[in-house]
Amino acid sequence: MAGFLKRLTGRRDEPKSGTVAKERLRLVLTHDRAGISPTLLDTLKDEIIAVISNHVSVDVRNVQVNITQTGHESSLVADIPLATRRPSR
Repeated sequence: MAGFLKRLTGRRDEPKSGTVAKERLRLVLTHDRAGISPTLLDTLKDEIIAVISNHVSVDVRNVQVNITQTGHESSLVADIPLATRRPSR
């Protein structure tokens, strides 16, 4: 019943510190196995933004580039929100 009330009111439990620590470790190990340093990841992010910005407006503050791992395969995942255009007057 308590779970139902939390969902109904929109309240969610914060993740436990152990869960957060496990996720951070997973990210560190994934980056290490892929051989991509945080500096290289930032460089890739900047270059991806530059290329895409040549064609569309990008919300640069909210771009996220991460390395994910599924089984034995690593992937570079970029979440690039487009900037909303303001109507001209």
